[in-house]
Amino acid sequence: MAQLDTQQKLEILADAAKYDASCASSGTAKRNSRDGKGIGSTEGHGICHAYAPDGRCISLLKILLTNSCIFDCHYCINRKSSNVRRARFTAQEVVNLTLAFYRRNYIEGLFLSSGIIRSSNYTMEQMVEVARSLREDHHFRGYIHLKTIPDADPELVHQAGLYADRVSINVELPTVGGLKRLAPEKDGARIEGAMRDVKASIADTGDARKKYKSAPKFAPAGQSTQMIVGADSATDGDIVTRASNLYDRFGLRRVYYSAFSPIPDASSVLPLQRPPLMREHRLYQSDWLMRFYDFTPAEVVSAADDATGMLPLDIDPKLAWALKFRDRFPVDVNRAPREMLLRVPGLGVKAVNGILTSRRWRKLRLDDIARLTVSVAKLRPFIIAEDWRPVVLADRAEIRPLVAPKRQQLELFAA
Repeated sequence: MAQLDTQQKLEILADAAKYDASCASSGTAKRNSRDGKGIGSTEGHGICHAYAPDGRCISLLKILLTNSCIFDCHYCINRKSSNVRRARFTAQEVVNLTLAFYRRNYIEGLFLSSGIIRSSNYTMEQMVEVARSLREDHHFRGYIHLKTIPDADPELVHQAGLYADRVSINVELPTVGGLKRLAPEKDGARIEGAMRDVKASIADTGDARKKYKSAPKFAPAGQSTQMIVGADSATDGDIVTRASNLYDRFGLRRVYYSAFSPIPDASSVLPLQRPPLMREHRLYQSDWLMRFYDFTPAEVVSAADDATGMLPLDIDPKLAWALKFRDRFPVDVNRAPREMLLRVPGLGVKAVNGILTSRRWRKLRLDDIARLTVSVAKLRPFIIAEDWRPVVLADRAEIRPLVAPKRQQLELFAA
């Protein structure tokens, strides 16, 4: 095989990294190089594709160390038996690329994952060396996210957390059965064991830093994971339940969902078509309901179709839940507790906070609620205000056509 130059390797390994969704950079420690002793910052405004909750765009160099792999997971484009062009960076090449891109103001940090070469320990050693060199040899203070390998020695994973802002360990698939069928070389218990070790290390270093300011930080942006959606028979209910379990047990910052994409020379055990991308979007909305709207996993699952376990694609999960449990509505915006206001379709967290603050001083009318939301039409069947009671709407047998978003044809060159 002809020797590849750095540009060719970058084309191959950046493209191979596109299937990793877990590259947000929120929640990390604030660092900068204003003292003149280092390079990089985690506080600047970026120019690329990863976004923090406050709206900042964080630019990351997102690559694989190599797309060669000794494993043969059916769903993976880089599996051992896949007929793809292979490439591999050395640790020093990744370090040089990161620094060169940063100095040109292209990036603010690095997201590094890898196929497994030789062994899990060898691959993890190479990834840790990248982070170590950036931090210690070049005093890089930008963001680093390492995708760790659960089969690697726990000490190597621990070292990764000492250098990286965030570490992630993929659970790959929502169910144990799906993992055994599509990735038989991976062990679900070992994956969870590695996640448990990371959680313990985060807690231990957090306690140490309360006593000693000089104690090292460990993955200050926490850990995350990713699940593939649509490669196995798991329902949306299965996925939501699994995600909630992961949040509770391992203190994850995020669970990411990646819709399965058919790959060349695919295994016969894989579906022939990708799932609708809207399914991935609905799962993210469900995740948001559990994290910020105080929905329990059981409530989110109850919004799914009883027969299929799938969330509706044409309406969001919150609206689906409200339509399924119409006996809980309408809600009086002047008297209802916060938890019920959060369940009203069309009311976000900021709107609910605004309602709770305003109603301390006066009775809220429908116009007052309209000023807090994008569209009051969606809310009217579900709320009571000082001058509004949805008597006619509440008596209708079917209100879905009134509140569901209207279908529209998108235009590529619309003004």
